[in-house]
Amino acid sequence: MYQRVLQLNYNQNDNPKTKHTMNVKEKTHRYIEWISPDDMHVESVQWLSELKFARDEQLFLNSLVKHYTIQLADVENYEKTKEIVGNILDAENEVKTLIKRIQAHENQLEIMVDDIDQPKMERAYKETHKELMTYMQNYLEGYRSLKKQLFTLISKVIKKEKQKRLLN
Repeated sequence: MYQRVLQLNYNQNDNPKTKHTMNVKEKTHRYIEWISPDDMHVESVQWLSELKFARDEQLFLNSLVKHYTIQLADVENYEKTKEIVGNILDAENEVKTLIKRIQAHENQLEIMVDDIDQPKMERAYKETHKELMTYMQNYLEGYRSLKKQLFTLISKVIKKEKQKRLLN
């Protein structure tokens, strides 16, 4: 088994009691012991589920962008829209690659449970799992941030459209 310890470091000026959000300066994992093969399997299956959901969700984000293309192409929003749409495309490509990587990792789980002592291969598998864990955390955080940016931009567009209708 292993324990994950999440360390949150606050800016000295930030007081989490008075602010609604906190600035996370650094996230660090400390591994005390390694996780069991069963737990690694469960975690890998969870990652695949989250990534497949993100892949499906990206279809919705694409349709949202298509629906508001004219408004998003407005001079005021153009640069920000271009950046966000580019990041969505990058996230789509990255999720496909990540799904394949985790599926391959999951298929190699047999190394851990085959009752053959292969310390180098088992250590490499565990290191790969640790790397994937960090990569997944970073991908999902970035993806959530990207969605938030897109929804904020779409909300502004919708509000602007609503104001135009009310004024006409």
